[in-house]
Amino acid sequence: MLKVISTSDGSRTIYVPDMDEHYHSTFGAITESKHVFIGSGYKTMQADHLKIFELGFGTGLNALLTLHESLNDKKNIKYVGVEKYPLDKDILIKLNYSQLLPETKASCFDLLHECEWEIPCRITDNFILLKLQKDIRDLSIDMVFDLVYYDAFAPGKQPDMWSYDLLSSVSSLIRPGGVLVTYSAMGQLKRDLRKLGFKVENPAGPPGKRQITRAVKRS
Repeated sequence: MLKVISTSDGSRTIYVPDMDEHYHSTFGAITESKHVFIGSGYKTMQADHLKIFELGFGTGLNALLTLHESLNDKKNIKYVGVEKYPLDKDILIKLNYSQLLPETKASCFDLLHECEWEIPCRITDNFILLKLQKDIRDLSIDMVFDLVYYDAFAPGKQPDMWSYDLLSSVSSLIRPGGVLVTYSAMGQLKRDLRKLGFKVENPAGPPGKRQITRAVKRS
């Protein structure tokens, strides 16, 4: 049974006993997501219109933080999140992201999760969300993305989600010059990304991690 726990920055995450794995870093769920996906991903993108793909929609935290940023900078966002196992409402209501992000309306978090799956949903005037309840390996989508949040469970817990074949499939969704960002700095991941034509960078990580990975797809 899934358990909701508090992390070091006061934000909550989910623990999966069967995998002995957490949805976010226990050093801080919001801290990690802001550092990895917003700081090394979203905030590095210059265009006013962005197409963002998230592998592992999970709690919706990355989407919520991206939505918050778009409210401030007025970028137009098309956000596609893939999740094979959506979380139940009784778990979601125990998460406290809205309380810790008072500048983001509490209703926004609810809207992200109340949107129907497989149907585009306009959350704000400049943020459209499409949630797909699928196995990423079965995904067929006619869209090319500027930015990918690669947020699967850790390679040691779910190695198939970090295979070369899957990375290759995700790479095909990214435009030349587009960016993939992830919390993992695994050596094999970096070697595979280079083989797939990415320039790989290793920014400093959030608390508890020395490095993360940011990869730019070469033209």
